[in-house]
Amino acid sequence: MAKDLAIVLNNGSINSAVATALAAQKFRPILLHAEVVQQPGSRIRAAYDQQVAHFKPYREHTLPMPYLAAVQGSQPQQTVTDPRVPAAVAPQMLELLPLIAAAARYAAHYQAAAIYLGLRIGGHGDELAQATEYIQIWNELVQMPCGQPDLEIVTPLLELEPWQVVDVGFQVAAPFERTWSCIEEGSDPCWACPGCRARENAFHQSGKPDPMRVVRKI
Repeated sequence: MAKDLAIVLNNGSINSAVATALAAQKFRPILLHAEVVQQPGSRIRAAYDQQVAHFKPYREHTLPMPYLAAVQGSQPQQTVTDPRVPAAVAPQMLELLPLIAAAARYAAHYQAAAIYLGLRIGGHGDELAQATEYIQIWNELVQMPCGQPDLEIVTPLLELEPWQVVDVGFQVAAPFERTWSCIEEGSDPCWACPGCRARENAFHQSGKPDPMRVVRKI
C-alpha cells in the first residue's frame, strides 16, 4: 500500500476544499472530480480546476458520469447546507455510492491508504448515527475487494455544522476563494440563491470574512 497517497473526491465546493486541505496534511492527494453535467465553462468545473492548481495533487482525474443527471434532482446539490434543515441522509448516501465505487477503484489502482470526501451531516443525533453506520459498511465493502484491509474512507467534516467547516478551513488554509456555492452559472455569485445564502450564513456564524467577497470587491 502506498501509505503516502489518498484519493480525494472533490466537486469544487467549500467542503471539498477543506477536506482536500485536511487530506494534504497527511497524504499526497489524488483528486477525483465527477462530471455529472458536461457543460462547457461550468463554474463548478472551474472551481475544481482552481483547486487542482492550488493543491498541485499527485494526480487528478475527471470521471464523466452524465448518466447520473437522469436520476438526480433538477437543482444541483447545495455545497453548504442550511443548518436549520435536517439532512436527508438516505438519498444523500445513495447519491454518493457510485462515487465511492469509483474512488475505491482508483484507490486499488494507486494502492492508496485512504479515500477522503467532504460529506457533512452535522450534529443531528439520528441522522449522524445513520451516516456513521453507512460509512462503516462502506469501509468493509471497499476493503475486501480492494485487498487492502487498512484502506479507510475518511469523512473529517461529518459531525460539523457549516460554520465549523469554515472555521476548520481557515485553520488549514483552505482556498475558499477557489470554491463555488452558487446554484447559478454567472461570472459572479448571485448571493441570493439557497447556496449563496447558506454560504454567507456559514461565514457570518464563524465570524470570518468570505475571501470570495473580498476578491470580488477588489
